[in-house]
Amino acid sequence: MNTVLQSDLFRYDQLSGLAGLWKAMKYPGFRFTFFLRKASTTSKFTPAGIAYRILLNKYKYKYGFQIPAGTKIGKGLFIGHFGTIVVNSKAIIGEHCNLSHGITIGQANRGKLQGVPVIGDYVWIGTGAVIVGNITIGSNVLIAPNAYVNFDVPSHSIVIGNPAKIIEKENPTAGYINNILNP
Repeated sequence: MNTVLQSDLFRYDQLSGLAGLWKAMKYPGFRFTFFLRKASTTSKFTPAGIAYRILLNKYKYKYGFQIPAGTKIGKGLFIGHFGTIVVNSKAIIGEHCNLSHGITIGQANRGKLQGVPVIGDYVWIGTGAVIVGNITIGSNVLIAPNAYVNFDVPSHSIVIGNPAKIIEKENPTAGYINNILNP
């Protein structure tokens, strides 16, 4: 098992190894992440690549996760609950990030923010949050539930509200991002 998948697996109750992999398949977030990683790293013209993409599409519809294969996502991804999650294929998500249900990480199609977000490491994105446009979210950031973010966010911050405001804090994701393999 590669280190990216090991880091993803460890985020779910500190599971590891083949026994942990088998146990983690009961979690919708990990099951989807497993097939997302496999589909992203396997040629789509091989029998395995075709199988991984078929299973990924099955779980996209079953769980409501719209994260395309090939989306750049760092190791240690954690999806806590199934429910609508929409991520643009061009968005970049850093390492050890948590995605909650009902979120959108999307593209702005016009104006000065035209483009997609780049999200740093150790970012917790709360339920119903919307992150859009050519913006950068720093590392160690907590985006509160239902926040609408269309501006750059510095590292070590909390983003709260709609319209959102930034609150600087030393370690905002402490207690929110857990089970990190080899930090």
